[in-house]
Amino acid sequence: MKMKLLQEFNYLDTYNAITGVVIVFLSHVFGKYWYLFMVFLALNSIDYVTGWLKSKILKKINSNAGLRGVIKKLGYWIMILVAFIASFFFIQIGAVLGIDLHITTALGYFVLASLSINEMRSIVENLVEAGYDVPKILTKGLEVADNIINQNEE
Repeated sequence: MKMKLLQEFNYLDTYNAITGVVIVFLSHVFGKYWYLFMVFLALNSIDYVTGWLKSKILKKINSNAGLRGVIKKLGYWIMILVAFIASFFFIQIGAVLGIDLHITTALGYFVLASLSINEMRSIVENLVEAGYDVPKILTKGLEVADNIINQNEE
């Protein structure tokens, strides 16, 4: 009994150590709000799966379309990277010029928010096209959020 209890603590310690290392790594790479990037990654994955599900239900599975979807997701991550690099660049230029440009950090987060809403809307569209009954409040709520985030684009 005592040996089994020790093994369970060993597994728990190992799990905690691995989880801690992963969180420290993510915090180092993505910063304080690393979990927002992980939510976006989860949305990417869910969108891919619901797109595949839709294609399967509609009997329109196409490996080229799936590859295009993966490449599109990679493009989204590149956009986010460019937005945060631009923000970092502006902050550094501002420091050289003696101007506080830390507000440009918002650029990266607005891009992340906009692309996240886009992924959410795509997930809902996939579910609707696959025949699921999606509540109107969800589709309209995402549309409103998209309009608010992107209101200055037009």
